[in-house]
Amino acid sequence: MAVNSFREDEEQKQVMNRETIVRLFRYLLSYKKTIAIVLVIMAVTTGITMINPLLIQHAIDVDIAEGDIRGLLGLGVLALVLNLVWLAGDKLRMMMVAKMANHVLLEIRDELYVHIQKLSFHFFDSRPTGKILARVIGDVNSLKEVLSDSVTTLIPDFCTIIGVMAIMMALNWKLALAALITLPFLAGGMYVIQTFSHKRWQLVRKKNSNVNAFVHEKLSGIRIVQSFRSERESMEDFEILVNDQVRAYTGAVRFADAFGPLIDVTWGVGGFLLYFIGIRLLGVGNVGIGTFLAFSTYLGMFWSPLRNLANFYNKMVTNLSAAERVFEILDTDPEIKDREGVMELPDVKGEVRFDHVSFAYEDAPDQMVLKDVSFTIKPGETIALVGPTGAGKTTIVNLISRFYEVTEGRVLVDGYDLRDVSILSLRKQMGVMTQDNFLFSGTIKENIRYGRLDATDEEIIAAAKAVNAHAFIMQMENGYDTKISERGAGLSIGQRQLLAFARTMVSMPKILILDEATSSIDTHTERLVQQGIETLLKGRTSFVIAHRLSTIKKADRIFVIDHGTIMEEGNHSQLMDKRGAYYDLYQAQFKNL
Repeated sequence: MAVNSFREDEEQKQVMNRETIVRLFRYLLSYKKTIAIVLVIMAVTTGITMINPLLIQHAIDVDIAEGDIRGLLGLGVLALVLNLVWLAGDKLRMMMVAKMANHVLLEIRDELYVHIQKLSFHFFDSRPTGKILARVIGDVNSLKEVLSDSVTTLIPDFCTIIGVMAIMMALNWKLALAALITLPFLAGGMYVIQTFSHKRWQLVRKKNSNVNAFVHEKLSGIRIVQSFRSERESMEDFEILVNDQVRAYTGAVRFADAFGPLIDVTWGVGGFLLYFIGIRLLGVGNVGIGTFLAFSTYLGMFWSPLRNLANFYNKMVTNLSAAERVFEILDTDPEIKDREGVMELPDVKGEVRFDHVSFAYEDAPDQMVLKDVSFTIKPGETIALVGPTGAGKTTIVNLISRFYEVTEGRVLVDGYDLRDVSILSLRKQMGVMTQDNFLFSGTIKENIRYGRLDATDEEIIAAAKAVNAHAFIMQMENGYDTKISERGAGLSIGQRQLLAFARTMVSMPKILILDEATSSIDTHTERLVQQGIETLLKGRTSFVIAHRLSTIKKADRIFVIDHGTIMEEGNHSQLMDKRGAYYDLYQAQFKNL
């Protein structure tokens, strides 16, 4: 199975920029009413902005020229009222757009998180958790400016440019053409910059993801880092990744920073041509001072939003790679999903049947982990799976839980092919206890209740008593309300395992899977747990994977798994009498006792 690490850049599908932009802006369609109100506000504020130069022109060329003080005062009052309206409208617009952008980000992040929870184990097995976090948090956050500016910048500034161009052409089309002659050069320059910039920003996102994955991995394993005195090596690796990140960012910014000078040069040349043509070719007498002043103001009003649009375009290019990374995960289909027409699995008795099952991972189809495995488990039977590491034991129980899809054959529960029933209805009737005794931050009660969210306090206590966890829980300061961290600080490995065991027990499963579930429990605690298991599992089908063979002597049947096949089958006495593979394993484990 191919695995990506923090040392490798993630592979990323190449997507048309237009498709990504359209898909991103589609989220704004849910806020049509808000956008409509914002557009009305912006139409008013933009109109006021474009009227201001005309008021100045009228004040100079008419009121001041004719000495009309009353008209000038009236014009000043009008300008004051209009600009107060502009100020109030601008503040309201900013507030509404910020609220809308945050809601869209929340929607995207919720959609992404819900989708990630549906993805198959292969997705998580093949990449560091830190790289997934980078997309859920960092990449989604990067979209905020694009979403908000698309309403506050793209639409109003584009309308401003069109309006200013129309007014300038109406005032004096020769001056307008002179001022705007540099636009084609600007468009060409922006296209060239964008072409080189986009791939470099993609690389920046990948390098950021590598750093995020490294930090998450090292902090998760900080006990190992400190135990083996690897702080110096860890710091050296961190510096290498950060330097790669800095180099990638510098390369991207080098192109992104070219937008500003490009705008300034074209703006300056346009301003020069305005005055050169106006003064040298048309003559000062042919153009009034107010017109020149208005034109100069409109020229600033034209290039200022154009600069804003260029900056928006730059942000969009910068953050487009973030949108691509988010959508790439959203477009990743779960390998395990309900197909059309599935039924709800009714309450099961617990019969499990493997019908000529073979399995290989998707990215290694020629390496069969299981090879033509067939067996039938009766309801209530306890089956032990033993064998060397990598033999296929965990794969068998993962297929029963449908964490992976069979390559060939069928897995049936009570005669129902698992592909014909919904995943939720199957896993609702199963309990899985692995050697990974992960705990969530919260109280002990909340951790046990995670096995069944509607479990009562009495059921939680009963489950804890069944696995003999109740006694040590009650010795803690706040009992079941004691808060613990995900690392289980203050708890022994055995205590953490018992809590995880109680979490599985409270779900009251019809089929129970114990994958090395007692590997971290001492011998005395193990005896107590076994007593609880024997009582609780009566009438339930259970699969037990254990390297400690003393824990499976009472199993109804023992399967010896090796090289993806069942080598031997029988109870403890039968297999010992055979003096085969199980006998050799047992003798090897107990020869020194």
